[in-house]
Parts: sequence; structure tokens; C-alpha cells
Amino acid sequence: MPADVKAAVAARLREAETKLKPTPPFAHELGLGKIDVAYDVQKLNVSHWRGKGRRQIGRKIGLTSKTVQQQLAVDQPDYGTLFADMEIGHGESVARDRLIAPRVEAEIALVLDRDITDGDVTTAQLMRAIAFAVPALEIVDSRIEDWKITIVDTIADNGASSKYVLGLEPRRLLDLDLENCGMTLYRNGEIASIGTGSACLGHPLKAALWLARILIQHGESLRAGGTILTGALGPMIEARAGDLFESKIGGLSAVRLHFR
Repeated sequence: MPADVKAAVAARLREAETKLKPTPPFAHELGLGKIDVAYDVQKLNVSHWRGKGRRQIGRKIGLTSKTVQQQLAVDQPDYGTLFADMEIGHGESVARDRLIAPRVEAEIALVLDRDITDGDVTTAQLMRAIAFAVPALEIVDSRIEDWKITIVDTIADNGASSKYVLGLEPRRLLDLDLENCGMTLYRNGEIASIGTGSACLGHPLKAALWLARILIQHGESLRAGGTILTGALGPMIEARAGDLFESKIGGLSAVRLHFR
């Protein structure tokens, strides 16, 4: 794949994000199914934004739930990069008119206190590296017109990552049942989405293990202090101006977000 093609797609995505004007799908330009090429585009933009002073603070895993995969007609997970300026405080608001076509999903976030640099990292090593878990709401916002994406489009688009909110009461893994915990996502006080921890690739730790291993394959790694959004536990929900979202996940505190 010529470098100028990847650079041009990366520039289109940055323009779409900056001007809030989505771009047409481009998977045919990068090559349908060309996962590595899509991650190359993502890396170009991560490098660009870091050069502009944005601080990388973690990763998000996307497309972990079968229901979300069905919503978007894709069949495998992906990952993206989190920057510090993506975080919104618990219970605070975000301007709906500063987003393109946002959707909200509830998930579990893990925060690390050790680096993970081994390509054959085990589940036990992963668990020892996790400091705590908190609930999270992620705002995903595709820069592709009408969410008409393939896996190539959304990977290049940094996993459609946009904003996120973390709950404020950390819990140890020992105190949680991340596989069987129930999730309820409310929009304006009404149930909008339900799910369980097992909807996230069978278990949120399995999703995190997948992330740790694939990052090392791609020449990167997870670092101490980093946040991992492990992926949706149920269907994502369209966000409208004025909406108040709250999620409750078994064993964890509630987390809220308002669209002004």
C-alpha cells in the first residue's frame, strides 16, 4: 500500500473530526480486509496528535459484543488509542453539537499498575498487572458517513473512539464477578440497553488479554497507569441533545453522563 494513500486517508479522518463533517467510507482505497493497513493509518493519526501535544493515556477495545458486531456488520474486535482530553468527569456534560453521530455504550475499565511487555503474557500475569476496575461509559462517534463502516474503516478511525467517563469508586478484581455481572444502561431514566460481563468476548479479562497480545504483535505495549476500556457489555445507544445516561454494573458504582 503506497504511503501517500494511507497519509491521505489519515488526513481525511483528522479533517472529519476537526470540522465535524464525516467522510465517505474508504475501505476500498485501503483494501477490503487489510487490517494491518488500517492500523497503519490509525498510527499515523496517533503520531500526529501526539506531536500536537495530546497525551496518550490508554487504549479502548471495540467490537467485543456480538450485539454491537451485529449492529455494525463486523465480525472481530479492534482497538484504538485514548488521549487525556477524551475524558469527561463523572456526572458532567458534553456538548452534543461538538460530535458527529455519537452513541453510548457501558463497559468495564481496567487500570494498570504494571507494564505488560511479554508477547506471551498469561492471564495470571495480566491479573497481577491490574490495579483496579471501574465502570465506564464510552462515547463512540464514527467519522464515517452514516456509520457505514467495515472493520477497515473503523480501525483506521481509531476504533471510532471519542470520549469516555469513568466511575469514581475503584474495585479490586478479587471483589468482582466480571463474567456474570449484569449491566443496565439507562437513557433519561428508562432502560436502553442491557447485558452482562460475558458479552465482552466471554469475559472482560479475555478482551484485555487479546489487547495485550495484539499490541505487542504490532510493536507496542500496555503501560503502568494506563486505562483500558474493555468493550461494550450490550448494544450501543444513540445519543441526543439533552439525554442523560447512567449505567449500573453489578459490583460497581453507577456512572453518569449528560449531553447538553
